[in-house]
Amino acid sequence: MNILIHILFIAMALLLLWCLMLLPRKGQSGWEKLADVRYAHRGLHDMSQNIPENSLTAFRKAVENGFGAELDVHLMADGHLAVVHDSDLSRVCGKQAVIENLRLEDLKDYPLKGNGETIPLLQDVLALFERKTPLIVELKVEHGNAAALTDAAMALLKDWNGSYCIESFHPAALLHLKKRYPSVIRGQLSENFMRAKEAGAITWPIRAILTLLLTSFLTRPDFIAYNYIDRACPSLRLMKRLYGVHEVGWTIRSREILERLEKEGVMPIFEGFLPDKALHVSASR
Repeated sequence: MNILIHILFIAMALLLLWCLMLLPRKGQSGWEKLADVRYAHRGLHDMSQNIPENSLTAFRKAVENGFGAELDVHLMADGHLAVVHDSDLSRVCGKQAVIENLRLEDLKDYPLKGNGETIPLLQDVLALFERKTPLIVELKVEHGNAAALTDAAMALLKDWNGSYCIESFHPAALLHLKKRYPSVIRGQLSENFMRAKEAGAITWPIRAILTLLLTSFLTRPDFIAYNYIDRACPSLRLMKRLYGVHEVGWTIRSREILERLEKEGVMPIFEGFLPDKALHVSASR
């Protein structure tokens, strides 16, 4: 009997510790300006029309259709912020280079496949969205540059006249936001890293920590942006049930899934189709 009591006590202690490690921030103002908007993943891109992802044309089309946009930001060697998803430009430009090693004057040598546009800078994208639809800005941390990348992004965003939130896979970026820019709405990006191909050389313990959102008590995110196909994650479900944390779902590729997730209160990031409306169905309430 004593053994069973001890096992039960240990199990309850572990459950309590798990709940405490998932503690987000609650009640930060500004979420209402982001909610009830549908976000185009890397802009409203369509290679069948030669509109590349994360291009100014893709972002312009998102604005014209009333959508917000999700975009990716890298810190270049000269301190400029490039809006591009991959650090290695081979996929999007067809030429091998690392964006963190380039300077502004180098971008002309790496046109985007599709329409030959130059990789845009963050300030150029911000100009398109100012006083219009919101942005989800993903910080792409590379080589330990979380603080420098975050500071550079905030230098542009602090006086920008628009609504935005910041997200990152890397907890260090969220931790820096928490310490230096507490008023900014911040979100933890995640998915099932135990099976994700892009997890690469990440060790299994780190994969488990990131998958289960176990850095939340340190970073205190306002929202969790989770790969929607992995949203059965027990930690995400527990955070929603216990704390009511906001959920963002990526990347949604059908109207049916988008509408189903919205009914469950998920803020959608979509790609590959044009939703019937720019706003959530709930926005008409």
